[in-house]
Amino acid sequence: MKIGIVGGGIRGGMFARALQENPDAEVVAICDRSPAVLDSMAAQFGLPGYAEVSDMLADHPQLDAAVIATPDFAHREVAVACAQSGLDLMVEKPLATDVADATAIIAAAEASGSRVMVGFENRWNVKFSSVRERLHGSGSRVTAQVISLNDTVYVPTRMLAWAAKSSPAWFLMPHTLDLACWMTGVAPVSVYAVGSREVLAASGIDTWDGIAAIFTMDDGSHVSLNSSWILPTSMPAVYDFRYEIQSTTDVVRIDGANHGVVDYGPEGMSWPQTAVYERDGRIRGVPIDMVNDFVRYVRGGDVAVPGPQEGLMITTAIAAVHTSLATGQVVEICR
Repeated sequence: MKIGIVGGGIRGGMFARALQENPDAEVVAICDRSPAVLDSMAAQFGLPGYAEVSDMLADHPQLDAAVIATPDFAHREVAVACAQSGLDLMVEKPLATDVADATAIIAAAEASGSRVMVGFENRWNVKFSSVRERLHGSGSRVTAQVISLNDTVYVPTRMLAWAAKSSPAWFLMPHTLDLACWMTGVAPVSVYAVGSREVLAASGIDTWDGIAAIFTMDDGSHVSLNSSWILPTSMPAVYDFRYEIQSTTDVVRIDGANHGVVDYGPEGMSWPQTAVYERDGRIRGVPIDMVNDFVRYVRGGDVAVPGPQEGLMITTAIAAVHTSLATGQVVEICR
């Protein structure tokens, strides 16, 4: 199975390495519009590099699939081009940051018969999947979910050059809203959101510092999402992730950031992360399992993956969050 990687940042590089180590896949090209990123990736992986996806597609008509790991707002052009060439796609979350863009990707894939998987990686995290299995067998009804997923200020100020084109809702809430829907089988029907803009705007990054959104779901339950990306860099990890599920019989709390190891070092306490790690010279972990399951899916394996309609639902809901922020009103979520 021959794959092209579109987007050579942190995620694109991680996926390229994982797929090079997968015996059922072959990465044949990398595409990125940044000359520095492209040169570095091409040299690291020993692959031809392209600034334009059209050139990659023209030079490699044998491609079977593409992994889209461009910035969140830049999925449409490259995903549509790859779908129009008949490639199966794994698109990083969110599917798009605009409903029209998400719809265009789906339309192109349906027209060509391309399969689309959306990279909601927390579905591969055993912390969440094990709780999901227990919930589905408990017989109790979930009444509320409260999820806080936050980043330190390092992310919008140093890690992402494009933070001003995003927000905590676009960057973080697709993870948590998809989890809430997947864990319990519900879908959002309306949302009310509030937020603050102060710290990042003062530093020249015109975006929200933090956003809180309350969703009403189609079963009458509620999901409360809180996301900010201005936590101090003194935090023990670059992100903080806390998840509470309330049901008619019990409460489940999941700590998604502390992986069970605390390091008290000379510069303070830290939580070493194990979502991605090396063993025996090979890359392992949650997103690695996800991209390897994409290979299995495209090769016809019996594997459940998040599809394009789920991606569209999340994009539509997060777009409604921003409409609520702008209007101060409860916004109905069209499906």
